[in-house]
This record gives sequence, C-alpha cells and structure tokens, in this order.
Amino acid sequence: MSIRLWPRSLIGQLVLAVAAMLFVAQGINFVMLARGQKQQTLAHGGGMAVARIIDAIDRDRRGRIDNGAASGRHDRVQKLLITDRPPPLISGSVPLADLSAYVADLLSEGGVKASEVSAWAMPLRPRAQKASYPGRVVVVSARVDGRYFTVRSRIPATGGRLQGFLLWQTLSLYLLLLVPIILIAWRVAAPLRELTRAVRANPAARDLPPIDEAGPSDVRDLIAAFNAYRARIGTMLADKDRMLGAVGHDLRTPLASLRVRVEQVDDDRLREKMIASIEEMTAMLADILALARSGAGTEAPEAIALPLLLRELTADYGEQGKDVAAGTLAEAAVRARPMLLRRALRNLIDNALAYGVRARLSVVREGDHARIIVSDDGPGLTDEQIRTLVEPFARGEQSRNRATGGAGLGLSIAREIAAGEGGELVLANRPGGGLDAAIVLPVLA
Repeated sequence: MSIRLWPRSLIGQLVLAVAAMLFVAQGINFVMLARGQKQQTLAHGGGMAVARIIDAIDRDRRGRIDNGAASGRHDRVQKLLITDRPPPLISGSVPLADLSAYVADLLSEGGVKASEVSAWAMPLRPRAQKASYPGRVVVVSARVDGRYFTVRSRIPATGGRLQGFLLWQTLSLYLLLLVPIILIAWRVAAPLRELTRAVRANPAARDLPPIDEAGPSDVRDLIAAFNAYRARIGTMLADKDRMLGAVGHDLRTPLASLRVRVEQVDDDRLREKMIASIEEMTAMLADILALARSGAGTEAPEAIALPLLLRELTADYGEQGKDVAAGTLAEAAVRARPMLLRRALRNLIDNALAYGVRARLSVVREGDHARIIVSDDGPGLTDEQIRTLVEPFARGEQSRNRATGGAGLGLSIAREIAAGEGGELVLANRPGGGLDAAIVLPVLA
C-alpha cells in the first residue's frame, strides 16, 4: 500500500506547502537566533572575564596587588586568583573551547599576549540545581608573563527559553497564516467542487439550473463561462431534436406512401421483396433516430428496481417463445429513465438471441454500482471487435451477417443510453465461451 505524501486537493496542497515553508523558515530563524544567542552569551561571560583579567594584569604590573604570597592568593576586590601553576580543575567541570577562543581573541585585541587561555564550566551544586540558577558559573584562566590569572564569571542559560519562544512563535504563525489560508482555499474549492459535479453530470440533460457564481473573481468568471457554454450546448441539442423530428416526419411520410403503392403490385414475389426493403428502410430510420436522440426526450428519471425490471423483460420474451431466462438477481435500484433503459436492454437481448442462441440476465452489485449483465452462448468477440462494434454501423463480418443482424446500431444505442444515465456499456468475453454485455449504473443509496 503506497502512501501519498502530496495531497490531491487544493486545500491540502496549500496547507502542506505553507506549513512546510513555515517549518523551514522557523528552522532558519532558530539557527540564526541560536548563533546570536551564543555570541551574546560569549560576550556576556567572556567580556567581563577579560576586563577583570586585563585590569588585574595592569595592576599586577604596577605592584598594586599583594604579591608576597601571590601563589594561591585571592584579590578580594576583583575576585581574582593569581597562581604560578595552572589552577586545579574541580571534578565534573566541562571545558568550553568556544569561550576559550573568544577570550583569547579579546585579549589579543586588548594588547595582552597570553600564551595559554582556558575556560570551563563549573558543575552545579545540588543547592544550585534546586534553586534553578539562571545560568552557570564559568572559570576563565589566562597565562600571561608566566602567571595564571583566573577569574569566575557567569553565563546565562537561555537555551530552554529560546526553544520555548520559538515553539510559541511557530504555533502563533501557524494559527495566523494557516487558518486564513484554509478559509480562502475552502472558499475557492467549494464552487470548484460544484463545477466539477456539474461537468461530470449527464451532458445531455436539459433545462438544468445554472451554477451559482461564487468564490473569487477568477472562479466566478470560470463558472459564468461554463454556464454560458452549457446553455449553448442545450440550444444546439434542442435544435438537433427539432431537425431530427422534421427529418423523421419527412422520411416516414413518403415511405408510408410508397408502401401503399407497393401493395398494388400484382407480382407477389416482387411485392414481398419491395415491402421487405421498405420495412428495412423504416427500421433503419428508426434506429438512426433513436441513436441520435438517445440523450433527449421528456421522460423523467425515476427509481427502478433492477430485479423487477429483468423479470418483466424475461416474461415478455418468454411469451414470444424466446429463450430468455433470469439468473442471479442481486437487490439493487438505480435512477434512470425506464423506457430508455428498457430499450438498451432489449437491444442487448436481441443481439444475444441473434448471435448467441439464448440470453441470460443477471444483476451483480459492485460497491456503489450495479452491473446488469446480458450473457449469450455465442462464439464471443475479438478484442478488436469489442473496441469497434460499439461504434455506429459497425458489424462483425464473421458472426454477424445481414440476414440475421440489423443496421449495426443496437450496441451504439445501448452505449449512448448507458452514458446518458451516468453509466457505461462494457463488453467482455466470458471464460468458457460466450459474451457478457453489461450496463453499469450507479445504485441509489
């Protein structure tokens, strides 16, 4: 199972991007503040120590410090220890290399040549730990003119304070930036989701209300353009329906007149052939009009119980003496136009009877979709035929001949009707032989 690190939604991408950039910015801020605090700490602890050491060296050179017992004597005024040997280290002391280098640089800048500089942090006493002293005691020693000048100083301990400050700062920034970004992104995403639902809806649906223009100006302009685009499509479809109605009327009238005249032909064989040709033309015209108007019509969608629908179709074909039976019928209901769905299923059943001897109807529930399957016992189809036979006027030459087949529009009509109801037509060869033609539709919740 793969884990998606980058979200797909607009809100998720904005929040993740801003949160990541804030985290990086706060990391850089933490590094810079830590360096600045380190320099401040060195200046506070090392600067005072250097000042006392330089002053003590100057006073020692002028003889103002009692050197009669200089080895191990304290200068009570400056809190300074002057020894001829390195000062002893207390157990638990921690060397401070950065402070040593900083003190050496300050002494060099002050004109004092120190041959050796060292600094270390004294261990905290239990009493000091309980008292939570705001820093640590450090000892700085510099060897100048063969003597060790050792002073004590204190450096502030503000690391925890800095971390706490940055933590609260980061939380405040997240609240101040992410909350408005989430609100703005939601304001943009909500109308976009509505637009997506409208785009995915049945493209042939008529008289749909326009989508409310909401969100920023760019999104409102996009929704307005979509509303105008859908209105133009609706106008074009309405014009097409009127044209098809006129064409169907104009063609059916001469065909009917021709049929009446053909009835007067004396030659029975010739008359039967002419009547068959007229009926074939009439059926072809009906199929073409049905294909062109598959998404139109005034029939309202309604809830359809699929098991009941298939049992009715099975009974209708059984009364005609055709081998149509129902198999497994899972309980499922869809929302569709009943007459169109019946027409699509009848086309599939007629194909199964014509090219597969018999038809078996079943309903399978797959998640939030129902699969209405019409199975036959024919030779099946090749992959190329499966891709091409759903196109208008496409026919399989090997198994589908003109003597038993129609104009090659049955599957095309079924496909268009399924698409108009929000589903699809799927053709697949069945293991063991035969073809499964399935209309897949979303089920009602």
